[in-house]
Amino acid sequence: MEAEAYGKIPGNLCKPFKGKTIVIKYGGSVTKDIAADAFTEDIAVLHKIGARIVVVHGGGPDINNMLFRLDIKSEFVRGLRVTEAAAMEIVEMVLSGRVNKELTSKLLDKGIDAVGISGRDGRLIEAKKMYLYEDDRKIDIGFVGAITAVNIKIVNDLLNMGYVVVISPVAGDREGNVYNINADYAAASVGISLNADRLVYLSDVNGLYGDINDRDSLIKTITAAEIEELIRNGKISGGMIPKMMCCTEAIKKGVKSVCLIDGRKAHALLELMGGKSTGTIIKGGEKYA
Repeated sequence: MEAEAYGKIPGNLCKPFKGKTIVIKYGGSVTKDIAADAFTEDIAVLHKIGARIVVVHGGGPDINNMLFRLDIKSEFVRGLRVTEAAAMEIVEMVLSGRVNKELTSKLLDKGIDAVGISGRDGRLIEAKKMYLYEDDRKIDIGFVGAITAVNIKIVNDLLNMGYVVVISPVAGDREGNVYNINADYAAASVGISLNADRLVYLSDVNGLYGDINDRDSLIKTITAAEIEELIRNGKISGGMIPKMMCCTEAIKKGVKSVCLIDGRKAHALLELMGGKSTGTIIKGGEKYA
């Protein structure tokens, strides 16, 4: 299988990623999109080249649909799903039992050796209960977890055996509690623990905008320091704040490059790896590259 088969990037342009570790956050908002099949084709090309690939997936739309069918209330606070006990059962069932296995099966269908696991398997991701704070008020958002540890050995072992690893962002603690983990946070933590060469966020946006209301203000390259300044002056707000904070933390803790690209565009991942300018690339340093 070669990249040329998909009419996009010549496979030899992606060869610099042979042996490199790539962690991909695959947003639930694009898993059902027309580009979903192209995504698995891109993974097949990169895997054949010899890249070490980890996919951390979301599943928000699937969770929403199941909660609606079961008449379970769903609400969000600062971009995080309030997850009560009943909802947590559904979250784990959908993420680990459905989305994870469907994505793993699609990769297997492309001839890729893939293994789907949960953050609970092998205590891959451990967490504690997360609270949000507003002024002096502590906000309880249920079984939403803050990551406390990543046991990356199980992932490294699977990568060393030649597998693509697909991770469901569900975690546990030593007392048996189960937590819903924001997939952005999970991908960043896994990327940091692997000292990844690339951390790629695929979602339903083109990248980071200097002005969200101006489609021509897409920022192609930016540093962690500049992102923090945009947050301070309000240019980055709402649900983009936690995502961008994940990106800056990853850069500060050793991930070589973080990229935000539009997962709705067919073969966007392969274009990025082939050197085509797409989305937003975040690097260290104090100035634009």
